[in-house]
Amino acid sequence: MIQSYKKKHQLLEHYDVILIGSGMGCLAAAACLTKEGKKVLVLERHTTAGGYTHVFKRRGYEWDVGIHYIGEVNKEQGVLRRMFDYVTDSELKWADMGEVYDRIVIGNKTYDFPKGVENWKNAMKGYFPEEEKAIDRYVDLVFEVSKFSRQYFAEKAMPGYVQKLAGSRMRKSYLKYASRTTLSVLQELTSNEELIKVLTGQYGDYGLPPSRSSFAMHISISKHYFGGGCFPVGGSSRIAETVDSVIENGGGTILINAEVAEVMIENNKATGVRLQDGKEIHGDLIISGTGILNTYKKLLPQKVVAEHNLASQLDHVTPSAAHASLYIGLIGTPEELNLPKANFWIYPDDLDHDKCVERFEKDMDAPFPVVYISFPSAKDPTWNERYPGKSTIDIITVMPYDIFKKWEDKRWKKRGADYEALKEKIAQRLLEVLYQKLPQVKGKIDCYELSSPVTTRHFMNYEQGELYGIDHNPDRYKQRFLQPKTPIKNFYLTGQDVVSAGVAGALFAGFLTASTIIKKNIVKDRLF
Repeated sequence: MIQSYKKKHQLLEHYDVILIGSGMGCLAAAACLTKEGKKVLVLERHTTAGGYTHVFKRRGYEWDVGIHYIGEVNKEQGVLRRMFDYVTDSELKWADMGEVYDRIVIGNKTYDFPKGVENWKNAMKGYFPEEEKAIDRYVDLVFEVSKFSRQYFAEKAMPGYVQKLAGSRMRKSYLKYASRTTLSVLQELTSNEELIKVLTGQYGDYGLPPSRSSFAMHISISKHYFGGGCFPVGGSSRIAETVDSVIENGGGTILINAEVAEVMIENNKATGVRLQDGKEIHGDLIISGTGILNTYKKLLPQKVVAEHNLASQLDHVTPSAAHASLYIGLIGTPEELNLPKANFWIYPDDLDHDKCVERFEKDMDAPFPVVYISFPSAKDPTWNERYPGKSTIDIITVMPYDIFKKWEDKRWKKRGADYEALKEKIAQRLLEVLYQKLPQVKGKIDCYELSSPVTTRHFMNYEQGELYGIDHNPDRYKQRFLQPKTPIKNFYLTGQDVVSAGVAGALFAGFLTASTIIKKNIVKDRLF
């Protein structure tokens, strides 16, 4: 169980696999490799395992920091559901969010996203009756490009000689769209700017507005939720808890408060890790799930980085968007407060998404370009048993890192009055947005806490407080080095940077990395 991370462990001198970081990518890879008979050690610098799947507790409340909803898990035979079942021994359960999973709010207009492809199409055609052909073509394109993705990602796990022989052909169809912006593709389907704004109303799920994002990333999110949204029963901490049981039953260990200072390399071969306290742990294979920027800048010896010219790879990627999150605790059950399960995506109505972002980047007093509101306590059927008489709400908005940069070297909770005043200003603005949509919660708020980009930097170890690893722009998908294998023998990558944004992308990356190592397609050979 999660509490066992806090017990003292008798560390071995040597492991089959050492994984750095306990986000979804490393958790999935560790569970897969455990089931292949490997003895694994997962090292987490934080006091809680799980990466963006972990929760934090304060003042008698619990908040999920990164999990707000997951798609494609409500059907037991679906690929993603089978992947989750595999790494958790089917102990992780899911609660359906209902008929509507997202509400796109543009000014005074609301556009519901209902579950089911035909329901979704009919809803969109009801809002935009003159755009039937564009909507049909859009949905067809989502599934068409998604089909192309299979070979694109499978190629990442292929042996080097196969990549040389067939790699270009396997990537070609997907790159035709992945190398284009979301906006450029949608503008070929329709000239209706309002429809484009609605179709891209979930762009916060990957952090880039339409003119900056890859169409491939956009369609993966759209398709992911067509079947509806789900939430982990018992909260998102159940993900790490259930995966830990699989790892522990296989003789592996997840160790918290264990920050890795350096990966040890001898003769271009990874041999182990050195912790911050100087302790060395040896392993046959080392996997980093901390992101390519952290891995190459902080974990690898600079001599090795220079030898393989790895720094030049980083010139082709950029950190993803930073964000601010307002965590709210309320007196009253979700039912008493009439909290919905569906998420709100709230946008200004005067400009398109890109111009709204540009305006805010220049002037933070301008309207927020996006405000996302989630109601986790309403989504979890066990909430009232665990926290009777209480509820929670999460509110998220994009937040340029530079606004908080001057406090990046200050200690958490010790950043001064100016920092707290800025956070309070942002918090009050976000509360006003909440009250406009749910006036009944005014006066019911017991506590709230704003997390800034430098807080994300402190806890998640992302240099600029980024939420989704590296940006999912068109250039990202052209980079061949974003794969599990590295030029260093026995050293691998996993996580969002290998596949795509979010928990589902990181889960898939964990399977991809494990498949690369054992030279078998785990999804095909073990799940079907």
